[in-house]
Amino acid sequence: QVQLLESGGGLVQPGGSLRLACAASERAFSTYTMGWFRQVPGKEREFVAAIRWRGYATHYGDSVKGRFAIATDNTKNTVTLQMNSLNTGDTAVYYCAYGPYAILSAMSLQSSFRHWGQGIQVTVSS
Repeated sequence: QVQLLESGGGLVQPGGSLRLACAASERAFSTYTMGWFRQVPGKEREFVAAIRWRGYATHYGDSVKGRFAIATDNTKNTVTLQMNSLNTGDTAVYYCAYGPYAILSAMSLQSSFRHWGQGIQVTVSS
């Protein structure tokens, strides 16, 4: 069973930056897709960003375009999410996700991912 270890969450002021990281315990897929979703209590889980193996394709949710950047290191099975210009609306539990190759239109779907991290809290507050 692949395990995903997330790190980098915490408290940041509005306008600040934070970087999340996620490492997969093993390479389960030769050409993987890794991504981030987020969820606040009482709301559905929301797609944030996803990236394909070696960074061949990236996809972002509308609410984070131009502010967040996703990257992957295929030699280490890791994915990072650089979050800039954070606002209170970005406060959520962020989940790392890992799955096989996904076409661009499917990279935002939870069903495209087979393994999930435990989630890490990001709080944007003054």
